[in-house]
Amino acid sequence: MKGFHFTKFNADSEGKSKFQQLLDLFMQLLTYTSGDVGEAMSWMNELDKQYQLTNDEYGMGDFIDELKEKGYLTENNEQGEIKITPKTEQAIRKSSLEEIFGKLKKAKQGNHQTFKPGQGDEINPETRQFQFGDTLDQIDFTESIRNAQINHGIDSFSMQEEDLSIRETDFKAQTSTVLMIDISHSMILYGEDRITPAKKVAMALSELIKTRYPKDTLDIVVFGNDAWPIEVKDLPYLQVGPYHTNTVAGLELAMDLLRRRKNPNKQIFMITDGKPTCLKIGKRYYKNSFGLDRKVVNRCINLAAQCKKLKIPITTFMIATDPYLQKFVQEFTEMNNGKAFFASLDKLGAFIFKDFESGKRKTIY
Repeated sequence: MKGFHFTKFNADSEGKSKFQQLLDLFMQLLTYTSGDVGEAMSWMNELDKQYQLTNDEYGMGDFIDELKEKGYLTENNEQGEIKITPKTEQAIRKSSLEEIFGKLKKAKQGNHQTFKPGQGDEINPETRQFQFGDTLDQIDFTESIRNAQINHGIDSFSMQEEDLSIRETDFKAQTSTVLMIDISHSMILYGEDRITPAKKVAMALSELIKTRYPKDTLDIVVFGNDAWPIEVKDLPYLQVGPYHTNTVAGLELAMDLLRRRKNPNKQIFMITDGKPTCLKIGKRYYKNSFGLDRKVVNRCINLAAQCKKLKIPITTFMIATDPYLQKFVQEFTEMNNGKAFFASLDKLGAFIFKDFESGKRKTIY
């Protein structure tokens, strides 16, 4: 005989098991520690001491064993190393998506809608009167018959051109996005961790595209003294280096990646907290961290203009408040005819989400 099992209600756990509660925290810590399991578990133990996360029935050792059993951790007995698995990497991305974008519902297909009517694959709820040039497959016969009955009556039923209603469909836009992440040393200066929010945004955006817009593409570029592409699976391990900020190299690589994409809609998102301070001229690095160097800035402005000609808008997310840096971003943005957001770290994800989603409402020509 089936029955019901009642347990004490815990408003904070939201019905999650002890393992799931600890797993959520563990995923957050892995992001902060760049995938270092040992450091993350040390933090878990410290938090357990302070906040009694575990109890006599379920201890931290049980949690570690369950992580291994469920495929979140893998252990190398010869070297004594414990590492996270691809399953954990995906779980971190999903966790970032839920944290930043909240209760986001999956769509049936991954497309960005536009306001341009035509022969698309999603039906528009609104109808209009027939116009010369409309095709038969656009006619809403149910609505047209209803119009004919109203206009001519049932007894002498006939359908005229003015009775026909057209049900429009919307075009869908596929978008290729390059997300540029500044990994220069300034991303961890002044006692503020700026790289972790940037990583979370990148992981959330990649998971968003994979689940909701699978026809879109996302390339991730990191830039310091140089620029290079990284895979989505590498994001949890991303760290800041002892680098200057070679924005030019990042933009050049982003443009090169987008040239290879066949989608007509292309865009660049750039997350940075500092001024461009570095150029690579031949084999030599030209660096100047003191103020805005016109030699470096002019190269950035020129690339912004090139992107404009290629119809590649650049959206800059500036996580710094220095007035002279904001002035540079404004000049850069005006040259590209793009957008700029001076975002605080806690609002960074929301800004990027809104801007990415607004692509659904852009008209394609």
